Amino acid sequence: MPEKRKIRNEAGELKLGFVILILIIAAAATLFVATGFGPVSVAPGTTARILLSRLPGIGNHIVPDWTPVSENIVLVLRLPRVCLGLVVGASLAVCGVTMQALVRNNLADPFILGVSSGAAAFATLGMLFGVFAFLGTYSLSISAFIGAAITIIVVYILSRIRGRINITHLLLSGVAVSMIMDGVTSIIKLGAPNALGLHNAEFWMSGSLASAKWAYLKLPLIVLILCMIFLMLNHRGLNLLLLGEESAGSLGVNVRRLQKELILVASLIAGVTIAVSGTIGFVGLMVPHFTRLLVGGDHKKVLPISALLGGILVVWVDVVARLIIAPEELPVGILTAIIGGPIFIILLKRSNKEKR
Repeated sequence: MPEKRKIRNEAGELKLGFVILILIIAAAATLFVATGFGPVSVAPGTTARILLSRLPGIGNHIVPDWTPVSENIVLVLRLPRVCLGLVVGASLAVCGVTMQALVRNNLADPFILGVSSGAAAFATLGMLFGVFAFLGTYSLSISAFIGAAITIIVVYILSRIRGRINITHLLLSGVAVSMIMDGVTSIIKLGAPNALGLHNAEFWMSGSLASAKWAYLKLPLIVLILCMIFLMLNHRGLNLLLLGEESAGSLGVNVRRLQKELILVASLIAGVTIAVSGTIGFVGLMVPHFTRLLVGGDHKKVLPISALLGGILVVWVDVVARLIIAPEELPVGILTAIIGGPIFIILLKRSNKEKR
C-alpha cells in the first residue's frame, strides 16, 4: 500500500509539473504575441525580434530591421502593460484562492472585505481634488493603497471577538465598511470640480492597465512572489481550513494565527493590485473556481495554476479592451465582468446539476 501511494503521488506531481510547464509556455507565448496587438499593430515576428534583441547573448545575433517607432511601441508602451497584466491577473487569482480558503466559500472574491471600496474612495479623492498630490508621480497608487490598508484595518478590528477573528463578523464588517466607502466615493464624485477628472476617476475605478509603467511592476511582483511562497509553504493548512476550524485545529493547524496571516496576505495582494490597476472584478472569483474543476481542491495545485491562468486571462482581456473600439479602449474590469459573469453562471449551473 505505501508503495502504491508513493507511485500515485509521483504520478500526480509529474502531471502537475506538466500542466504548469504548459501554462508557463502559454504565458511566454502570450507575452510575445499580445505585445504586438493594439491600435497600431506590430507584426509578431518583428515583436519577437525586438524582444529577443534585448536578451544577453542573443541580441548580438539579431539584425535591427525595424523602425524606432515599432521599438518604442513594443518596449515602452506594450511590454510593461503585458507584464503588469500577467502580475495583476496572477495576484487577483491567488488572492481569490486565499479568500475562499479563509472564509470556506468558493464564491468569495479578493474584494469581499471592502478593500476595493476603500481604495476607490481615497484614489477618487486624490484624482478629483489633488489631496495626495504631495506624494508625487505615484500619488494615485499610494493613495489607493492607503485607502485599502485603512479599510482592512477597520474590518479586522470590527471582526475580532474576545481576541479571535469571527469569520461571519469579518464578512459582515467587510460588507458594511464597503457600503460606507462606496457612499463616501459617491459624495466625492458629486462634488467633482470638472468632468474630465470625473471621467478619469470612473475609468480607473473600472479597472485598467493603460497607465502601466516599468516602475509599477516592482512592488506588485515582489508582493506576489513573497505571498506565493508563504501560501505554498502553508498549502496543507489551507486544505485543512476547508474542513472547519475545529477539525483543522485538531489536525495540528494553529487556526487563529493562520487566519490572521491569510487576512494579511489577501489584503496586501489586493491593496497593491488595486493600487496599480483599479478594480478588475471576476478574475479572483472565476479563475480559482475554474482551476478546481480542472485539478481538484488541493491548494498545492490550485495556487500555481490559478496564478498562471489568471495572468494569461487578464492579458488577453486587455488586448480585447484596447482593440474592440480602437483607437479608444474599454476598461478591463468592464470586460471581465461582461465575459466572466455568464461563464461563471454556466459553471455554477453545471456544478449544481452534477450534485443532483
